[in-house]
Amino acid sequence: ADYLDNGNNKMAIQQADKLLKKHKDLHCAKVLKAIGLQRTGKQDEAYALAQEVAALEPTDDNSLQALTILYREMHRPELVTKLYEAAVKKVPNSEEYHSHLFMAYARVGEYKKMQQAGMALYKIVPKNPYYFWSVMSLIMQSISAQDENLSKTMFLPLAERMVEKMVKEDKIEAEAEVELYYMILERLEKYKEALDVVRGKLGEKLTSELQSRENKCMAMYKKLCRWPECNALSRRLLLKNSDDWQFYITYFDSVFQLIDEAWMPPPEEEHSLEGEVHYSIEQAVKFIEERITEECKTSRPLRGPYLAKLELIRRLRYRGCNDEYKLGDPEELMFQYFKRFGDKPCCFTDLKVFVDLLPSNQYAKFISKLLEVIPLSAAAENEIALPADIKALQQHLCVVQLSRLLGIYHAMDKKQKLTVVRELMLRYHHGLEFGKSCLKTELQFSDYYCLLAVHLLLDLWLEGEEAAVWQCLTLLEEGLSHSPSNAQFKLLLIRIYCRLGAFEPVAELYSSLDAKHIQHDTIGYLLTRYAGSLGHYAAASQSCNFALRFFHSNQKDTSEYIIQAYKYGAFEKIPEFIAFRNRLNSSLHFAQVRTERMLLDLLLEANISTSLEESIKSMSLSPNEDDIPWEDLRDNRDLTVLFSWDPKDRDISEEHRKLSLKEETIWLRIRSLTLRLISGLPTLSHTIQPKNSEKTAENGVSSKIDTIRSLLLQLEVAVDSGKKFLEQKIQYPVLGPPPTRMAGFFSNGSCQCQTSLFCLVNDIYELDTNGLEDSAEIQERIGNSLKSLVDRLTDLFNKCKGDLIEVRDGTLKTHPNLLENLVFFVETISITLWVSSYCDSVLRPFKSNLQKKKKKKKESSVAMPPVFTHFLDYVTELQTLTSKVIDHIKGLEIILTALKLEELSLKDTLLLQEEKKFTKTVQGKVQSSYHHSVQEIGELLRKRLDTIKKLKI
Repeated sequence: ADYLDNGNNKMAIQQADKLLKKHKDLHCAKVLKAIGLQRTGKQDEAYALAQEVAALEPTDDNSLQALTILYREMHRPELVTKLYEAAVKKVPNSEEYHSHLFMAYARVGEYKKMQQAGMALYKIVPKNPYYFWSVMSLIMQSISAQDENLSKTMFLPLAERMVEKMVKEDKIEAEAEVELYYMILERLEKYKEALDVVRGKLGEKLTSELQSRENKCMAMYKKLCRWPECNALSRRLLLKNSDDWQFYITYFDSVFQLIDEAWMPPPEEEHSLEGEVHYSIEQAVKFIEERITEECKTSRPLRGPYLAKLELIRRLRYRGCNDEYKLGDPEELMFQYFKRFGDKPCCFTDLKVFVDLLPSNQYAKFISKLLEVIPLSAAAENEIALPADIKALQQHLCVVQLSRLLGIYHAMDKKQKLTVVRELMLRYHHGLEFGKSCLKTELQFSDYYCLLAVHLLLDLWLEGEEAAVWQCLTLLEEGLSHSPSNAQFKLLLIRIYCRLGAFEPVAELYSSLDAKHIQHDTIGYLLTRYAGSLGHYAAASQSCNFALRFFHSNQKDTSEYIIQAYKYGAFEKIPEFIAFRNRLNSSLHFAQVRTERMLLDLLLEANISTSLEESIKSMSLSPNEDDIPWEDLRDNRDLTVLFSWDPKDRDISEEHRKLSLKEETIWLRIRSLTLRLISGLPTLSHTIQPKNSEKTAENGVSSKIDTIRSLLLQLEVAVDSGKKFLEQKIQYPVLGPPPTRMAGFFSNGSCQCQTSLFCLVNDIYELDTNGLEDSAEIQERIGNSLKSLVDRLTDLFNKCKGDLIEVRDGTLKTHPNLLENLVFFVETISITLWVSSYCDSVLRPFKSNLQKKKKKKKESSVAMPPVFTHFLDYVTELQTLTSKVIDHIKGLEIILTALKLEELSLKDTLLLQEEKKFTKTVQGKVQSSYHHSVQEIGELLRKRLDTIKKLKI
């Protein structure tokens, strides 16, 4: 066992063998040997050994524990349940084995058996937790039941009765048990009863979370629409803590609900269960004013009351009341707020919510009013006034962010924008003085100046200013050198490099972000969207692996969380874990990465290092199976991960999100159908049969061609919806969701090529079943298809021609679309070859049969059917075309190597001398990235050319 712990698996196996020589039947030694075998990659031997021991149904703790570890490493948790089922039969009174059995069921989600195991445990050892494990398993059955009715009429009422029995017998001990009771009542929509539990004696046990009882009461009051109670409770809680924002929202919601209902307090009685109720605007205004007066007396300044006043103004305006309640002018209130909290980084996000209250003609005046109160001092007459300390710097930064948000910078012309950029960079450099003592992991105080400057340059780039994008990259790389862990710099660099078509620097940036756990799903798209499409195949495999590793481990990890939740009685977390797991399993990104990963593997290996058939088999791919949950796809991408200070009309909207999801889904459907069509090719492949046994062919293969035909129809539908979508010509904001590769796929002709290839498969299949004799028409059709295919591929190649990077008017311009077209070309050629080798497998037997006939008849000339000549011409043309493309790529490599970038940055007037060294680095990175893309594409094409040469029938 020590050897296993230290990772010395071979020694562990040797030691186990020694032991087994002396004691042949030592179970534990066998299992430890099996663990060693499993870890050295001998899975089958390990499994056989384990089953040998398991068949003897061991009951010693060591063997059971060791087998559990082994099965877990084999990802076979269902075998653990069988182990403990056997152990429990032999040792029926063991509390330990029963609880292991319960946890084993929890790992595989067998809720019914969990319920039974929990009750069995309770009978042996009447401890409360075991009883409630059983109750929780009932709730889990209700959650996982497909039939909502069943869950409300059977599982939940049964769970409720089980808890009521404990309540009646006064056996409720722990807080978790009360939580569970509340959870059942809430799910049964018995809100009144749930409220009584929380307010009653049992509710006194709810102590672990702050305000746990109050929050639960509030939730029930809302469900029951008991607005007087909502109001009174939130009022009471605000008197205790006037900075708790959620209660201001409930307070306002309830006041306006009561006004709309014209509610009046009952005479002579309490207003409500929770005490006094406010039911008019006057009372609300007075209440908020009192909170502000109270705040002035506290030692620590609180933001809540001031923001609540702005929130109230906003709600009153929305209802059409303007100034009759004398709450003050929003502009003045925001100004006062800035004076109080302007030096806190949160000031901007607080005010951002309320800028709609300002009239747009007041924006410039408002900003200059704010600037006047910031203590800035200039060293000389015509120099920029700078802050003397961090507080003043924060205040100034807040104003700059507001200027951007109010669209003041957007309205400037190019020259003004460049002046602002220079000023922001000057302030950025000056601000670095304050952060000299910062650790590497801390951000510099002035980082936002740099980010805002880059945003302005991005505006210019989108308006057609080529040089601006290089200045963006320069400033970001410079920012990163001073603030190496600033995620915003890295994310923005990733987006811009990808837009320029350079993937190489991105991989390193992404790994330095050190994305954790769920982030592989929320921001992974930044990486996986571009990896393969820019020709960095090795990096693409790696980035898919990152994501897939997370998604696969999520399955295993979630069961562990659930088990811990049972152990510690955190019952309300269990449904959350299950929902989390489901959300990840139906993640859009997960489906995309799975599909693209398999296409990529086929592209790099099929018919190169292994046959197409073997590749597909190793992925356990089948054309009939679709594992994507189309109906439940969840878009878990975080599309606002990049900071943006843009006004609402330029920012990413809900509409953009919906459109992006629609686009991603259509593209995923096209890719998934392409993959399934490719995986169907080997199922058709030719098995030599005598002419008369057509019956056998009918049963086996005919259904397979039907599958291909139905997939082809689905592909055509998906392609149509893709075309319709692209006709809308949607433009996402520059920092919004990146568009898919669909537009390129259609415009460069790859789509037409690939669809016609799958149609060709159908024709070849027909030729195969009809034979050569009476198939002149099909042969003609195949001939035409092959000819037009070569033309289409040639067109696609023409769309790849041109320089990838060119120097124009002293600036560098990249053409990522040419690179993407080249990548599509390689993919399309690969599919062409897989279809061609199917064609080859059909034609070869025909040819050898013809030659046999020729020998029999001893005739010198048996007429060759036209399809052979068509195919041979086509293969020759394919070879010529591919060689041309390879030569073109060599040419691109030479040009890329010869590019002299040194002279370029000299002409730049915006950047300072010390910044220009970063420009050099950036341009070098882009050049090198393109160079490597082209090399990888070229290598892959050369391997494909070798497979074309084998296609001579």
